Amino acid sequence: MNAPHSLAQLLQTPAAGDIDPQETQEWRDAFSALLASGGPERARFMLDELARMARARRIGWKPELATPYANTIAVEQQPRFPGDLAIEERLASLMRWNALAMVVRANQAYGELGGHIASYASAADLFEVGFNHFFHARDARHRGDLVFFQPHSAPGVYARAFLEGRLNEADLMHYRQEIVAPEAGARGLSSYPHPWLMPDFWQFPTGSMGIGPISSIYHARFMRYLTHRNLLDCTGRKVWGVFGDGEMDEPESMSALTLAAREKLDNLVWVVNCNLQRLDGPVRGNGRIIDELEQLFAGAGWNVVKLVWGSDWDGLFARDQQGALLRAFAHTVDGQMQTFAAKDGRYNREHFFGQDEALQRLAQGMTDEQIDRLRRGGHDLVKIHAAYAAAAAHRGQPTVVLAHTKKGYGMGTAGQGRMTTHSQKKLDETDLIAFRNRFDLPLSDEQATSLAFHKPAEDSPEMVYLRERRAALGGFLPRRETACDAPPVPPLASYAQFALAAEGKEMSTTMAFVRLLGQLLKDPQLGPRIVPIVADEARTFGMANLFKQVGIYSSVGQRYAPEDIGSVLSYREALDGQILEEGISEAGAIASWTAAATSYSVHGLAMLPFYIYYSMFGFQRVGDAIWAAADQRARGFLLGATSGRTTLGGEGLQHQDGSSHLVAATIPNCKAYDPAFAGEMAVIVDAGMREMLLEQQDVFYYVTLMNENYAQPSLPEGAAQGVVRGGYRFGVYGPQDGKRVTLMGSGAILTEVIKAAEQLASDGIGSEVLSITSWSELARPAGQATLAQLVAGQGPIVAASDYVRAVPECLRAGVPASRSYTTLGTDGFGRSDTRAALRRFFGVDAAAIAKAARAALQA
Repeated sequence: MNAPHSLAQLLQTPAAGDIDPQETQEWRDAFSALLASGGPERARFMLDELARMARARRIGWKPELATPYANTIAVEQQPRFPGDLAIEERLASLMRWNALAMVVRANQAYGELGGHIASYASAADLFEVGFNHFFHARDARHRGDLVFFQPHSAPGVYARAFLEGRLNEADLMHYRQEIVAPEAGARGLSSYPHPWLMPDFWQFPTGSMGIGPISSIYHARFMRYLTHRNLLDCTGRKVWGVFGDGEMDEPESMSALTLAAREKLDNLVWVVNCNLQRLDGPVRGNGRIIDELEQLFAGAGWNVVKLVWGSDWDGLFARDQQGALLRAFAHTVDGQMQTFAAKDGRYNREHFFGQDEALQRLAQGMTDEQIDRLRRGGHDLVKIHAAYAAAAAHRGQPTVVLAHTKKGYGMGTAGQGRMTTHSQKKLDETDLIAFRNRFDLPLSDEQATSLAFHKPAEDSPEMVYLRERRAALGGFLPRRETACDAPPVPPLASYAQFALAAEGKEMSTTMAFVRLLGQLLKDPQLGPRIVPIVADEARTFGMANLFKQVGIYSSVGQRYAPEDIGSVLSYREALDGQILEEGISEAGAIASWTAAATSYSVHGLAMLPFYIYYSMFGFQRVGDAIWAAADQRARGFLLGATSGRTTLGGEGLQHQDGSSHLVAATIPNCKAYDPAFAGEMAVIVDAGMREMLLEQQDVFYYVTLMNENYAQPSLPEGAAQGVVRGGYRFGVYGPQDGKRVTLMGSGAILTEVIKAAEQLASDGIGSEVLSITSWSELARPAGQATLAQLVAGQGPIVAASDYVRAVPECLRAGVPASRSYTTLGTDGFGRSDTRAALRRFFGVDAAAIAKAARAALQA
């Protein structure tokens, strides 16, 4: 696919350091003859054969990954443009205007609102070709494509929705005014794509840079997973992502490229909007980002389609028999290219075409205005369509389209290609008139300067065409849907009786969870919908028994005999495997979890993911991705195993989690639980499944699990409701008619609290023990009544957890002023030692809790 724009140009370009040009020309002629007689397939075979010989002879050669700075799709390879070019250009111009007017209006009224004009100005044509010809919505014939939109271009998507009739003028006048909009009978428009704020509109949150790219890859892989497991046929559907070249610097953007290639995800197409500018300057001022990205993606195994120059350049390339253009581009860095974008035709004639005589001859006969109007490939609908068509048709690899654009395209001196372009939010009257003229908009001077929105008549050719194109592609996009069938949830006792009636059996809560999960996977209706996810620690968490039960998903099955094939716990990969084993990649695992947790909306198929991981490597490591999943209204379970600062004794500082519950509490639709016992954990999982699947509530659960074995009590009768609400009375110890103290504890430290109560009882001090299954649920408004009941007694309260003191401190406001409230936690850095030593060091062992209780009683 990566052929040069013109073969003749390269054949005429002398090779540097050529000691025998005549012999070189003979080789060129021979290859040309082979191509003419055998065609491209034979030519590729011969090149591969020569490369194989070169490697065998160890001559130290390998082909360059970068190709000339020209379009991948040659003019003669372009398919016929299937639409009405003139109408599509007029529509794109109208959307540019309405998007600009929306942002400028908001900032004229409220300067602090912000907003972005320049990003959409560069991406408008990339979006429009997709909307008019490629982006399928879900309908009876097609399950729908997934489209990830460049977040700073959101105003353009709103502008299109305005023409489509999905938004009205009042809505556009309340851009980034989501609180006051309802007072005016309007809908406030969120700054970026936010499904939480616009739940029927946006499907994917992309406002956090890098999250959209990695999420799109794992969504594409999850679609293959659904197909291979015969749950939903996703063939014929695409995942499209429009991202920025500056965004490619984010580690998340690049971290899963090889997975996409390894999985041969030809259902994935990225369009990287290479406007060459980040937020405050050039992306690669001293290099060429398109060259860099081409090498990166090609090296990772992607199909690369370069979309560099528009049709206006075709004649120049055709006349350039000496290859002057390609030589000039090869030595023009992006910082200079940005300057060319910001300057006018006269400057470009002098400083680009004026570099040598060959370039000067190419520009002869062109006016300064014609030179100024030379379009980059990302602004040419015909070239964009050719690139998209090639990407959509490609098989066996994901495809990236590297589209060359100008940031602030059409904004002229107000912002095109300028360093300040990203922050440009206001234009003066002269700039607005110039923009109107540049795109030949049907606006009077007064309409332009007053920033009047423009919508053609409903029966105009533009509006009829707009509706027809979207009707042919299944309807309007973006559009978020939530209708799905809910699988039944089996009775709790049918899969978790061992936990509810543990009767003192020793086990860890992690072990109990894995056993519970194994039982759920056997359920004929719910079982197939469960998606177990792990980041390379399945054996650590005792999940090896699931390998044979449900298998590990692999798009190629299992091509080897595993070393442990004779073991009952041997590794088993399969095309229809159910476990997603993501390797050492928490970012990948959370992206897979998000894909499964939002399947109810994205695919109309409710799935239930359980992602288990070292708790320290969740909210701390991929917290931004978890927040984005919350925005996308994810439904599923996150299991923070080996949780707490003193449970994972030998691993030390970076592995010991003392803060995940603190972070989890900041996410409004995350319900975080720290159960101490298997029965509590089972009740919580059951409640979560019913809330998410049967009630279809947009919540997800974070449940921490321990790897410490201890005697598991049966769940006290009548405690289930309190477990779900956040806490219940576990037991009373010692005399109840004298000095009494209330002891609160959760997770790993509840056993220490119970020991402390027993120590106090031996000293004649009575206590009641409260099992706090969720500090954050009790602290929220819905939990305040439960908390009030729990702390309605008298005497001091001592609360302890395996997390920083701020976790139990969140309840202080709900404790009566008449009761003192002492909190114990594991503030500071973790370290390696035994559990007993760690709990003694942090002051959360039984002795420290008892000591705090005595001090509180004496105060």
